[in-house]
Amino acid sequence: MSQTEARSLGHGSSLPADQPVEELALEREVAADEVVVLDYGGQYSQLIARRVRELGVFSELLPHHVGVEEVRRRNPKGLILSGGPASVYAPGAPRLDPELLELGIPVLGICYGMQALVLTLGGKVEGAEIGEFGRSTLTVAEPGRLLAGTPETQQCWMSHRDTVYEAPEGFTALASSTESPVAAVENPERGLYGIQYHPEVVHTPYGQQVLTTFLEDIAGASRTWSAANIIDEQVDAIRKQVGDSKVICGLSGGVDSSVAALLVHRAVGDQLTCVFVDHGMMRQDEGEQVIRAFRDQFHVPLVAVDAEQRFLERLKGVSEPEAKRKAIGAEFIRVFEEEAAKIGDAKFLVQGTLYSDVIESGGGTGAATIKSHHNVGGLPEDMEFQLVEPLRALFKDEVRAVGAELGLPEKFVWRQPFPGPGLAIRVVGGEATKERLDTLRAADFILQDEIRKAGLYRELWQSFCVLPDIRTVGVQGDERTYGYVVAIRAVTSDDAMTADWARLPYDLLEQIASRMINEIREVNRVVLDITSKPPGTIEWE
Repeated sequence: MSQTEARSLGHGSSLPADQPVEELALEREVAADEVVVLDYGGQYSQLIARRVRELGVFSELLPHHVGVEEVRRRNPKGLILSGGPASVYAPGAPRLDPELLELGIPVLGICYGMQALVLTLGGKVEGAEIGEFGRSTLTVAEPGRLLAGTPETQQCWMSHRDTVYEAPEGFTALASSTESPVAAVENPERGLYGIQYHPEVVHTPYGQQVLTTFLEDIAGASRTWSAANIIDEQVDAIRKQVGDSKVICGLSGGVDSSVAALLVHRAVGDQLTCVFVDHGMMRQDEGEQVIRAFRDQFHVPLVAVDAEQRFLERLKGVSEPEAKRKAIGAEFIRVFEEEAAKIGDAKFLVQGTLYSDVIESGGGTGAATIKSHHNVGGLPEDMEFQLVEPLRALFKDEVRAVGAELGLPEKFVWRQPFPGPGLAIRVVGGEATKERLDTLRAADFILQDEIRKAGLYRELWQSFCVLPDIRTVGVQGDERTYGYVVAIRAVTSDDAMTADWARLPYDLLEQIASRMINEIREVNRVVLDITSKPPGTIEWE
């Protein structure tokens, strides 16, 4: 993890306060111990759940207002209270339900979660004159149970202005930091623990050790959550849901839909038919790769539809990005419905919905909806298919692990995210014509080719080209040219909620630009986008 993680403390989205809990609940057979993370609005709340899963324990992120009965119903081994941006004294600030501390399971409060825990139990929390943001030095006076095995002096990552000055009665103050008199507390008899700093970020070197101690030594959770177990669990769940009915899957070739399709195929075999619609806006040779892999290697029943001309017709005269998305989405549904009708009697539709999709599509209080995810909120209300979403409980890194376990080729497993409308929305400010799409496709191929040769492909979250609807003057072979500009966009990220522009080597950039201008007659200028997210988004449109 890089600077992206540090930046994300101030940005991102959290679970919406007004989204019904049942919409966030994950339908899964409980085959492993679980730890619930309650989200108090912190920008690292998702990351806490991911870190817990990385340590082999299933974790689900729920809104802070979920209610004690819902937590009790899940029968978790432990409960983690996340950080949050509010002051514990602010009007409308999220409150900690004291009954959550009486469930008989260990509780770990992190940042705001610790302050809410301390305040609820009678400790002293006050606004400090000096906030504590970024790297800080933690001094351990008494390691106790939670900090056992960690050094007396260590680095940690802080992000708070309110500060704990006195631990509640019955608690031991374990550590202090540069600006926090009480930076960690515990009451082992009651199973209650708190740390002011963020153990989930890489800037806290002993953070994973503290989480491991909480999960294993304190909560007694079995570390059995793994890609292999996910596959077994989902195969069983899919068979129970589908029975002997027919299933269809809209296969895009991206890692999410590919892994979802392979999981369902493993569960129900030829009851599944995949429909691959090539809308003419994919990357170079991508359609052929998808067909070869699924039809020839995995022997998944596959219908491949060449619909390029249909989509180009729909995009004539369309330049506004949202209009492009809607036109492509509507045409895709029409093509898909036509092919589904030919299959006949299919009752179930497979979607590659991820857990981050479920969280980010909520909207509502406390979380701005930057974009809606078609997998969650974009389906017609009168749709007759029942959804099969085998990845709904998984983060992206877990999906990749499952894909590798299923034997999906590495080029699919590690394929960078690609928008559903494809290259059409990377033709910016103008119509996505055949000529412009072919120009952009050629530029993108050169970019990906050189990045792979440099061994950087897997280090980047996304790398792609943008073709603005502008032309510039150039000189080639002593002649004036008037060609397209290609913009290079490359970012590093962990979850796309925040992203930092990638510092690609100068000689690599020079090689990319040289090839684009020499090999693509229509291009005479190459530029680099050095905008991070925020303030920009990763895609331009």
